[in-house]
Amino acid sequence: MTTRQGGTGRRFAMLLFPGFPMMAFSAVVEPLRAANALGADPKYSWSIVSDARPVKASNGISITPDYRPADDPAADYIVVCSGGDADQLTAQQPIKWIRKNLRRGAHLGSVADAAFYLARNGLLDGHACTLHWRSQPAFVEAFPHIDLKRSVYVIDRTRFTSAGGVGAFDMMLDIIEGHHGEAMARRVAEWFVHDRIRATADREKLQLRLRTGIRNDLVLAAAARMEERMERGETIAQIARRLGVSVWRLDRAFRADLKTSPGDYFRRMRMERASDLLIHSSLPIHEVGLACGYTDYPAFVRAFRRTYRKTPGDLRR
Repeated sequence: MTTRQGGTGRRFAMLLFPGFPMMAFSAVVEPLRAANALGADPKYSWSIVSDARPVKASNGISITPDYRPADDPAADYIVVCSGGDADQLTAQQPIKWIRKNLRRGAHLGSVADAAFYLARNGLLDGHACTLHWRSQPAFVEAFPHIDLKRSVYVIDRTRFTSAGGVGAFDMMLDIIEGHHGEAMARRVAEWFVHDRIRATADREKLQLRLRTGIRNDLVLAAAARMEERMERGETIAQIARRLGVSVWRLDRAFRADLKTSPGDYFRRMRMERASDLLIHSSLPIHEVGLACGYTDYPAFVRAFRRTYRKTPGDLRR
């Protein structure tokens, strides 16, 4: 049983599904605990909600929930935390509970891939959001009407979403600052020996840096453009021209930072997106190729086979 602290402050409810990421879960709860210890008033309280009893994290650690969704616990903030199968979650009892709390004025958020679950049920319509970077291509294809931000976290009015991990922690610092001021948020960050990422542009750069290891700003800008405009099939020469540098300078920067050429990096990025779409979306295979910038289907299949030693159809099966 989790320890629930406080009784009259802001109530957080963590809706957990089997396979949830423990780091993202802790990144939500621990800042609340620290804020309480540092004198936040009113204090925070938190509880665990799940139909699984116990509910096991992806690392194998089990937690006994405080409530089932059918118990209808009241919450001011609901945070959905799910595993890598969030794109297939269909549980409806939690949605009924969430909607009840939304009618009571609750805020709703998610960490890691749980934005899939909320989007499928129309709970992110009209709001910007984010989720784990590996799931973003499939999310864009499944929900083209939702404003996906390639950021470590996004807070948009009564919705808050993060890519998990560090992103969830910084998101909570932002929420705490909104409740108790910048000084409290800074003290919580210092408690965990953590440097905050605050500006929106910095949050977007951070996500890309974390998953690529890129250090050079020119390489980072090129990689961001490759990712954002992949479907348009831009060439390396076009990307270099848009960034105001020569192909030679861009090539030198990539080789110094990543030990590879811009062309090889772009091909690898396309293949990673293709793999993610084949696994997490129902797009026809030829449309996966188009989404990765390949207008020539046989060329897409050849590139995929060279990379993974199997065809796109083999991977999907």
